[in-house]
Amino acid sequence: MFTSIPGVISQKSAVSIGITGGNLHYHNCLEATIAGLDMYIPAGLWTCILGRSGCGKSSLLRQLANLLGNAAQWTGEVTIQPPGDSKHQFAYMAQQDLLMPWLSALDNVLLSTQFGSLQRPTKKTPLQLDKAHSLLKKVGLGSKYNSLPGQLSGGMRQRVALARTLMQERPVVLMDEPFSALDAVTRYRLQNLSCQLLQDKTVVLITHDPQEAIRLANQLYIMQGRPAFAELLATPASGTPRNFNAEGAQLQQTIMDRLEQDYE
Repeated sequence: MFTSIPGVISQKSAVSIGITGGNLHYHNCLEATIAGLDMYIPAGLWTCILGRSGCGKSSLLRQLANLLGNAAQWTGEVTIQPPGDSKHQFAYMAQQDLLMPWLSALDNVLLSTQFGSLQRPTKKTPLQLDKAHSLLKKVGLGSKYNSLPGQLSGGMRQRVALARTLMQERPVVLMDEPFSALDAVTRYRLQNLSCQLLQDKTVVLITHDPQEAIRLANQLYIMQGRPAFAELLATPASGTPRNFNAEGAQLQQTIMDRLEQDYE
């Protein structure tokens, strides 16, 4: 069961991100992946990004999370407000849960506090343990704290990954299709849970699913073209997560029409 709870309040203030003239070029490719990208990600809200496979959505997220290393060249201005060290601003949640199979659910949540150690964590303070247990309860897995990932369903594993992300207490959460491998009902419930738990965060969600983007987005971008640029679409004024209705259906058709242009 998912529990009905207030959001986890971060000790850090909300952060906004501005990208101006962003260009990303992989060294092993002849053409740039992204060019002339302008994007504003407002503080404390959900920004969803749609686009065809391979257009550069995930590359953009990995660039923001400092995960590309020397694989690509990035040019352009990225402004973070309030200013801070980007290494300590971003938490990253991938499509795969990336749980360590030999660690319990609790230890997987605690892994982000252990400086990236791949061995069973040993430096656990009482405060960290209490917080990890609390987060597992909040994602409906309080009784599963000692279970290994192989004993959990796909939805449960993603809830552990969500708790691990929250454990980091970063003001910006970058989510790269974290619900795409789940069945429709589990995806729907995890969307609701994520909205609840991340309500004080700045969230950037990459998704292939227009319906998911419409449910969750306070603002919505489509990345199109080769190389890709970003276009901002108007979203409904209603709060998130949104119920399915006629307004959302019309926006979904608009999105499909735009996306289809990239397949011609």
